[in-house]
Amino acid sequence: MSDVHIVILAAGKGTRMKSARPKVLHRVAGAPMIDLVLQTASVLQPRRVVVVVGHQADVLKRALEGTQDLTFVVQEPQLGTAHALLTTEGALRGAAGTVVLLSGDVPLLSAHTLQQLVHRHETTGASATVVTAVVDNPRGYGRIVRSGEGIARIVEERDASPAEREIREINAGIYAFALDGLFAALRGIAAENAQREYYLPDLVAIYRAKGLGVETLTVTNRDEIRGINSRAELADMSRLLRDQKNAALMAAGVTLEDPATTYVGQGVEVGADTILHPNVTLEGHTVIGSGCEIHSGVRIVDSRIGDNVTVLDHCVITRSTLDARARVGPFAHLRAHSHVRERARVGNFVELKNTVLGSGSKSMHLAYLGDATIGETVNIGAGTITCNYDGVQKNPTVIEDGAFIGSDSQLIAPVTIGKGAYVGSGTTVRTNVPDGALAVSAGKQRTIEGWVGKRKK
Repeated sequence: MSDVHIVILAAGKGTRMKSARPKVLHRVAGAPMIDLVLQTASVLQPRRVVVVVGHQADVLKRALEGTQDLTFVVQEPQLGTAHALLTTEGALRGAAGTVVLLSGDVPLLSAHTLQQLVHRHETTGASATVVTAVVDNPRGYGRIVRSGEGIARIVEERDASPAEREIREINAGIYAFALDGLFAALRGIAAENAQREYYLPDLVAIYRAKGLGVETLTVTNRDEIRGINSRAELADMSRLLRDQKNAALMAAGVTLEDPATTYVGQGVEVGADTILHPNVTLEGHTVIGSGCEIHSGVRIVDSRIGDNVTVLDHCVITRSTLDARARVGPFAHLRAHSHVRERARVGNFVELKNTVLGSGSKSMHLAYLGDATIGETVNIGAGTITCNYDGVQKNPTVIEDGAFIGSDSQLIAPVTIGKGAYVGSGTTVRTNVPDGALAVSAGKQRTIEGWVGKRKK
């Protein structure tokens, strides 16, 4: 296979989205639609990827920075698809091989179809190969006009005759072109149409007139070539992707009690024999082990969950790790860089931030543990707070193996609680507690007999 270069059209405003955000940054099943296009394109191992931007170009560039090695070209003014491709001439100067043209708002195109497109294009030696589909309702699409067995031209709906509008084979707007001679041919396209734009499909007739080969690849799954132009279409496409993902998970041995309310991102992995209850959301690059049980209302983002972990109802876990047989919730919040080690337990209304909770340790009720390193078999009583912020910077708390922290304690960081040490209930700890010591700060209890009756008088 010769060198492949990708061009993605992403300059449009997306007027029907009624949004200040660039259309291609709207999320489909949790991911910006252009990210899905880029991910699919990567299977071709392209030499370069060029993104044509226009509307809110700077916003789009910033959003895509760091995703992969991209080249941006600005289409201004926006004079049609042929003009958009022509703007990439400088970015592709000196390149040879095949350029594949994709749309940033067509996110369901499969890697298999893309590979078939390049294979068809290169094995036939065509100058252009067009992806088509046969649909029941072709309204809004360009029609494929054939002559004999081959494609003769593509006509846009606004320019089509009544007979041509009856054609059900449509142009998907996805192409492969031989780079040799492409830009010279693009400059020969005229804006002789209802929109006064330079239509890329006109290249088919130009190539045919020159005796150059034009091939087609017809896809059978209509959803692959569906574009997104409205919020309703965005929701439909998200549902399609979620359904595909959920079906794949169930086929791999995962139980989804209610697939209709289970939201699993495309990059999420879930092990066999895991149970996902209704209204579970798994996002980003989350990995769930085998034999887990994730209860209703849980949201997990960019986290790693080990085998046989239980997450009870209404927990939020972001960028954290839970080791095997850990148990979290209900109503727990694990924030960035928290690590719950094997068999550790986090209970209701407990929040962890940048904290390690050691093996077999537990914090069962109403605690905030931030910037803490907690050893093994530690008990954290209800109402405990690691006071990690001094108004200027965050400070660490260390609680060593076997320590016991009584309820309603405040640990003023930086501070260390030694091995096996005890902190009495209601204690404010300001200095380190040695191994095996008891720290208390409350005064001795006083009991005043008859005080209530005297007060009432």
